[in-house]
Amino acid sequence: MLKALSIAVACMMPALASATDYGIGHAIDRNAIASWDIDIDAAGHNLPAGSGDVAHGKQIFGAKCAMCHGANGEGGVGDPLVGGIGTLSSEKPKKTVGSYWPYATTLYDYIRRAMPYDAPQSLSADDVYAVSAYVLYLNKIVPEDTRLDAKSLPRVKMPNRDGFVSDPRPGKL
Repeated sequence: MLKALSIAVACMMPALASATDYGIGHAIDRNAIASWDIDIDAAGHNLPAGSGDVAHGKQIFGAKCAMCHGANGEGGVGDPLVGGIGTLSSEKPKKTVGSYWPYATTLYDYIRRAMPYDAPQSLSADDVYAVSAYVLYLNKIVPEDTRLDAKSLPRVKMPNRDGFVSDPRPGKL
């Protein structure tokens, strides 16, 4: 058994060597990853300055999002963003922003990081707040006169906020 373990470790050693040992790759420049280091947690840490309202979000959504998600977020080539409230315990749950997502900050983070599909990270912070406000409005989570910013967005109570359970396993991911 010990001999087999020794052989396995010896076989893995080349894989543990650094890239520079092979004359390829280089250290990652912190400035190069800074533009991607934009994650937002559930409490809203790292939300940028800015704000956006439902009316502006409707304009941005129409120009940048509706082609995939439908004029009213009903879906198309992209996933539906609205509807589904009350379906999660059904045989065919509809997982949308309004029915499934537990935090409004996750919506902001996803739009900022990945949308629009053909030009991720191209929307300004104000545009992302506005589109977030509009999508939340379409789901009847916020009223039509809503303006979101770094303080108000984390306070939005999503319908499924309490629908998730903590991971009981020790350690952190």
